[in-house]
Parts: sequence; structure tokens; C-alpha cells
Amino acid sequence: MPVCACRVCGKAFFEKPLLHYGNMPKAAQNFPDAASLAAETGADLTVCQCAGCGLVQLNNEPVPYYKEVIRAAAVSAVIKDLKTRQFAGFIDKYSLQGKKIIEIGCGRGEFLSLLQTLDVDAYGLEYSEPSVSQCVKNGLNVSCGYPDRESGVLADGPFDAFLLLMFLEHMPDPNSALKAIYDNLADGAVGLVEVPNFDMMLRSKLFSEFIGDHLLYFSRETLHIALNMNGFEVIECSELRDDYVISAVVKKRGKLDISSFYDYQTEIAAGINGYIDRFGEKKVAIWGAGHQALAIIALTKIADKIRYVVDAAPFKQGKFTPATHLPIVAPDYLRADPVESVIVMAASYSDEVAGILRRQFSPQIKIAILRDFGLEIVD
Repeated sequence: MPVCACRVCGKAFFEKPLLHYGNMPKAAQNFPDAASLAAETGADLTVCQCAGCGLVQLNNEPVPYYKEVIRAAAVSAVIKDLKTRQFAGFIDKYSLQGKKIIEIGCGRGEFLSLLQTLDVDAYGLEYSEPSVSQCVKNGLNVSCGYPDRESGVLADGPFDAFLLLMFLEHMPDPNSALKAIYDNLADGAVGLVEVPNFDMMLRSKLFSEFIGDHLLYFSRETLHIALNMNGFEVIECSELRDDYVISAVVKKRGKLDISSFYDYQTEIAAGINGYIDRFGEKKVAIWGAGHQALAIIALTKIADKIRYVVDAAPFKQGKFTPATHLPIVAPDYLRADPVESVIVMAASYSDEVAGILRRQFSPQIKIAILRDFGLEIVD
């Protein structure tokens, strides 16, 4: 069945496909022999674009061997030299000496064997059992598997870095694969992700690059989107091999630690409560019924010490503060039922409100303003 939604963001494709090719090769591997030639047929390829993230992709099902990395020929001496220098530079720049690096989809170890010659602890993951056997026979540390939701914890993880080289474009569920990789990385881990360059295809009108094996056609922009959606920050991006390849260095994005918000909340609460306690019982009002003021009243637990909340917005007057149930009154109420102090919590309007209090109300009212840094006593 044709796919009708983006494999990365889930949004619908544009209604009209970008291209449609008939009688195309079904796949780049598993060529028919003489015995099967009579039954062999071509396939239609429909090139679609996501209306959400913009990713260009085929709408067909993946080839049967999509989980395997197949490098059709031995890696040339030129490529070996280029990749060895690239890996060495990656290791040096991100201080990976002695660290654990895994290549996801390592094939028969063509690149993993180069990585193993460098000062790292090199591992590989490959779905093809014959390829895994060949890697192990050649002295490489390779496990059999494929990164997806079912892969769970990989042997020897978590890893400090990973390689994902010309493999992501084959995946029918790239989000699942990237999340599985993410889950097996140490905090702050980095990665090298490479895909064919759709930007170059556009520049060169390279129509012959479409093939059933490659489901996804990443530009720089859409590669960034896919990686960012799955927990990776792109810290470098370049074009390699005559611009045929997009090469991105990524970093695992960790969860923020904002527990210091609790400490600051405690500090603010102590300052406000200490100030209020200087006055008589329920002799302090709050000016401001915006969302920040409402949160401060609730989180600092001062509601039982506050007489009322002043706000100039008529639609709030006569109502009560959510959760803390303080009456909200008009500014003139300060004359009918005066207080000893007003704490202004009006965000960017606070100085304007303080000016109104000075000019229009009793000079006996003490004024304090809640700033970002804490409570500022005005007079």
C-alpha cells in the first residue's frame, strides 16, 4: 500500500506528487538471473513532498532488505583514506580517544575496520547475519540487530559516539531508528550522520538518483528537522564527495535541569513573606491579576495574608483569583478599604502602576515591586 503521510513529521503530502516514474528498477540489489528474467517487472516510483516539514520521499514500501547495509563493491583506496582522515578528525575534535563508538549499519565492516585502527573502542550493529559473521571473522566487534522500537538496550552500551553512514535514507521509520540510537547513547554523546544530498540533486536535476532503496531524500533543512525532532542538535553540517553527501555532526540533546527554579521560588517566597509580616494582619494588597501574579500568590502561599488583589481590567473586577480565591477589586477600592502596603506584580507595567499609586493614592501606602531579582521596596 502506498504511504500517504510523511515518515518523519506525520503530516500529509501535497496532494499532487512531484514526479511519477514508470517501469523503474525495483531495487538496486538482487539482480534477476536468467531463470527469473521472464517474471521480473519494473516498478512505478512516485516522488512526494511533505506539506509540513518539506521532506521529499517515495510513497512506496521499502525494499525487502532495507535493514541491511550493502556496499556493492570494496571501498576504494581513495575513499578509505578520506574516511580514515575524517574519522580521525572527528575523534580528535570531540575528544573521543579511548571512548566507545558504534557504527549503526556497519555492513561487512568496510568502515568499521578503519575506525578500529584509531584510538577508540569500536563496535558495530548490522542486521545481515552473513555480514555479521564476516565482521566477527575479521576481528570486529559486531552485533546482529537493527535500530527500532524493539531493539531496546544494545550490548556494550551506552556509547559515547555513533556513525550512521548512508543508511537513514533507507529507513521506513526513521524516527524509531533515531530514537533507538538516542536511547543507547551516553549523555552528551556525538554522532556523524551522512545521507545523499538532495540539494545537489536539485541543482544538477539528477533524476536518475531516484531508486526504490532510497525512501527519503534529505536536504540540509529536512535532515536538520528529522534529527532535531528525535533529540539531536546539529552542530556541524557540510557537503562531501563532490557535494553528493550531506555530512552532519550531531550531539545528543539532554533534558534541561531547571530544578534551580524551586530554589529561586523559595527565595522569592521568603522575601515576600518577610515583607508582608512587617505590617498588620491582612493590611497588604497585591496590584496585578495577570498570570505571573496569580502564580506567585499560589506558590508563595501568601493568600491568607493578603486583603485583596487590585486590577484595572474591568472584566476581572468582582471576580476571584483562581486557586487562592482572593477578591479582585478596582483601584478605587484602595480608598474605600485602605491597606498599609501594596505589592505591585504587574510585570512590564509595574513602574507605571507604582507611579499611579504615588500620584493618586495616599502617600501613607508603602509600595514594593516584585522584580525578576526579587522584591524591591520603593518607599
